[in-house]
Amino acid sequence: MSDIALVHAIFADSAEVERVVEAAITERLAACANILAPCVSVYRWQGEVERAEEVPVLFKTTPELVGQLRARIAELHSYDLPVIEAWPVAAGSAVFKWVHDATG
Repeated sequence: MSDIALVHAIFADSAEVERVVEAAITERLAACANILAPCVSVYRWQGEVERAEEVPVLFKTTPELVGQLRARIAELHSYDLPVIEAWPVAAGSAVFKWVHDATG
């Protein structure tokens, strides 16, 4: 097993997701992006409890590209405070190779 990285971000709508995902894949910052079903987020913002339908995305990338991918997502994101989380994941050797080949 070898490490890859997963980067999770939430977006306002599918149009924004398509734009950001296209940039990340085209720029080879991620091997793929899994666009998940819309979800309902409940959160505190500026002293109020808010509820919004949002679209989560899970990007697969290399640990070395996490910083660049996070910066690019933040640059393209419509939110004042985009939440972009990342963590290492143990992947099989074939997936490790594919992610590194697709981003290299």
